[in-house]
Amino acid sequence: MSKLKNMTHNNWQQFLTTQGAHWDDTGNSDTHHSQVQYFGDDPGNATAEKRMALAGKQTILCDLSHYSLIQAVGPESESFLQNQFCNDVHQVSTLQSQLNAYCTPKGRVLAFFRLFQREDTYYLRLPQEILEPTLRRLRMYVMMTKTTLSDASDTLARMGCAGPQAGQQLRALFDAVATTTDAVTHTAGLTIICIQADTRFEIYGDETALQNLWQQLADNATPVSAGAWELLDIHAALPDVYTQTQEAFVPQMLNLQAINALSFKKGCYPGQEIVARMHYLGKLKRRMFIAHTEDASPIQAGDTLYAEGSESGQGVGKIVRTQTSPEGGSDMLAVIEISSAEERPLRLHDTNGPLLKLLTLPYVIEKAQ
Repeated sequence: MSKLKNMTHNNWQQFLTTQGAHWDDTGNSDTHHSQVQYFGDDPGNATAEKRMALAGKQTILCDLSHYSLIQAVGPESESFLQNQFCNDVHQVSTLQSQLNAYCTPKGRVLAFFRLFQREDTYYLRLPQEILEPTLRRLRMYVMMTKTTLSDASDTLARMGCAGPQAGQQLRALFDAVATTTDAVTHTAGLTIICIQADTRFEIYGDETALQNLWQQLADNATPVSAGAWELLDIHAALPDVYTQTQEAFVPQMLNLQAINALSFKKGCYPGQEIVARMHYLGKLKRRMFIAHTEDASPIQAGDTLYAEGSESGQGVGKIVRTQTSPEGGSDMLAVIEISSAEERPLRLHDTNGPLLKLLTLPYVIEKAQ
């Protein structure tokens, strides 16, 4: 990591600290492994920020440094990525991003990410904790391909902007900002990705450009924690893959076919035969649900779910991602055995553990073509 890259990232985090950001205990403003816990002087603001984000009535700003970036540079980058991932990389351009995944030869998901292009460089935005193993595995297959893969987490600062007026506020600052889901706009040194039609955006750029944008939006927006942004992802039923859940799911279990993150027409990639067989010949027995528990006990990705009264003691599901709810308890995404979800009460940790309530998905589960 170069001193210049370090300086760029540190400047961005130091700027956020001047805006009232408080960081978690896993890092500080000198490392990209930290994330914003809350803004202001009161730790209780974390709960208020989550409540505000879910209410969806005001514009919010969020630092996205809890995500990392892998970059692919070189004339054969597109073909290399196309041969590795389960969505059609040929559909990505400087004007169009996509959700995508990287699988093992057995069709198990190693990483879930957003893929976008900035000038001639492709970027994978994914959780910090799986960056190194993902980068290491991808490099194993580069061989003679004319592409270079590297950690770009400290080359671009990143932030989120969401709310009913988010698109309007961005358009007031720039001539045109694309507002359809997955569309990309490049302007004033920024890359603006619409991740939810006209109401939610990821924004990338050098730290000076991002600082200027944050300050321009701040008069009519409220800064929120990383946890608040993750709650929005959970309620949008967008999965993530962490260390505890790598190789735990096939793409269809994470509903990737329903969020345009999986192609059945693109051709070969690791695990393609297994994924296609599930689509055309198999019957999906597990899929991802949104759930809530009123219980306040700690939950983390990878925790097991059980069906109430099960005599076998076998788990029927696994937590994908979770966040504490501002109204108490926790909200989560979980891959669950469909028959158990339809027929039996579900419990956390063991057959007598905290009860789960399943919520309605924001999209319809259909087979992708």
